[in-house]
Amino acid sequence: MPGASGWLEWVIVVVVARHAASRGGNLAIRRANEQRYFEADLRAAVGAAVAERASLRSAMLRAVFPVHRPRRLRVSPGIRGLVRETSLEPRDLVWPLFFSATLTEPRPVATMPGVSQLPVSHAARIARQATELGLGGVILFGLPEQKDARGSMACDPEGPVPRTIRAMKDAAPELVVMADVCVDEYTDHGHCGVLREGPRGPEVDNDATLEILSEAAVVYARSGADVVAPSDMMDGRVGAIRETLDDEGLEMTAILSYAVKYASAFYGPFREAADCAPKFGDRAGYQMDPGNGREALREARLDEEEGADMLMVKPGLPYLDVLARVRAATTLPLGVYNVSGEYAMLKAAVARGMLDERRSVLELLTSFRRAGADFILTYHAVDAARWLGA
Repeated sequence: MPGASGWLEWVIVVVVARHAASRGGNLAIRRANEQRYFEADLRAAVGAAVAERASLRSAMLRAVFPVHRPRRLRVSPGIRGLVRETSLEPRDLVWPLFFSATLTEPRPVATMPGVSQLPVSHAARIARQATELGLGGVILFGLPEQKDARGSMACDPEGPVPRTIRAMKDAAPELVVMADVCVDEYTDHGHCGVLREGPRGPEVDNDATLEILSEAAVVYARSGADVVAPSDMMDGRVGAIRETLDDEGLEMTAILSYAVKYASAFYGPFREAADCAPKFGDRAGYQMDPGNGREALREARLDEEEGADMLMVKPGLPYLDVLARVRAATTLPLGVYNVSGEYAMLKAAVARGMLDERRSVLELLTSFRRAGADFILTYHAVDAARWLGA
């Protein structure tokens, strides 16, 4: 259909052509009449064109509205629930927990309101609580009694994580217990592996680190962990852990790989909770560059090929696009870590009256599910499970 200027040009052409065709009569009279007829015909033709265009526009509108009214499916909670594309349930949530070898009472983490370092003596009660709430599982981090350069206490069968695993499985055998596999909480330098001297100074020795990660995974699996979760970002660690577990007769222990883990500023509060801030430098030499998206697909593919049973993206909120891309590239179960900085930001906004906590948390967690996560590691797990069960 022509635009407004197109219609006018067409009308003028028709009218001018009609009057140009007329001949004869007194020249002055004929010209006066032609001018009068021309103006009258022009007004009529323009009016008809405008009316026709309005009629066409109205017909086009009627073809869409009111036949299509998306608001019909939003009129009640029941209908909204019926057609909701993304669900969120307590079983989608995994609760991260910090257990200390030395504490006898919980110690609050100042940067993470509602989160505490816990004594191992609380493990059974926490396990029963997680089960009663219907959570998908828990993931454990340990704070050892002492640290060394290699992170040897990560492999101690009497360390905080193995002891917690045994207590939890005794108290709640059906609870899914995951153990984070990394040595940053156990090294005196705070890095995620064994150090060596490199051309630019101290650096993490990738291959030497695989040995201690594999040892730790075996200890956790023997203690009863259902899942071991390497978070170190060493190349080849999934394959090394899988081979070692299988050699030790632990082939049914699953591996959740932190396949896509970025060198993020959003880990700050966690490093207080786990007492694992690097004593020098940063972790950009082994964790991923925040600007890289395609690399995430490569990392996920490599871990899948090495034998990972599940994959994870970390952090969550700044990397929803990456989460969606990894979801599209793999059929493995996919998790996301709603990390400490994301948790702390929301808590700070709630404390200042800027956000409604319940609505904000559930919206945030739903966004992870909508982007493709099958499960979510989150410090909001207990509150969210209670809200969802209400």
